[in-house]
Amino acid sequence: MPRAKNAVASRARRKKVLKLAKGYYGSKHSLYRTANEQVMRSLRYAYRDRKNLKREMRKLWITRINAAARLNDLSYSQLMHGLRLANININRKMLSEIAIADPKGFESIVNQAKTALNS
Repeated sequence: MPRAKNAVASRARRKKVLKLAKGYYGSKHSLYRTANEQVMRSLRYAYRDRKNLKREMRKLWITRINAAARLNDLSYSQLMHGLRLANININRKMLSEIAIADPKGFESIVNQAKTALNS
C-alpha cells in the first residue's frame, strides 16, 4: 500500500497562517514557524483586548459624565445616585453622549437628579 501524505491540507494550513501574518515585520510574515508563533500570540492579544476595550470605554464614559456633572455642581456618584432615586434609567454611554452633544439636556437631567436627592 502506498504511503499517504496530506500535502494539500498541510499547504492550505500553512498558507492560512501566512495569510494571517501578512504585514508583520521581518521573517514573521514569511517563515511558517515564526509566523505561526506570532499569529497565535496576536490572536491571544486580540481576544484579551476585546475584553479590555469594554473596560476602557466604560472608564471613558464615566470620566466624561463626571466632568460634565462637576460643571453642574454635582459629583459623578451623587449624580448616579440621584438618577436611581428619580427612576431615570439611562446607561453611561448615552449619558456621556448627551453630556457632549447636548449640555442643556444634560443639565436638565442633573436638575432632576438634584431634586430627587433633596427630597
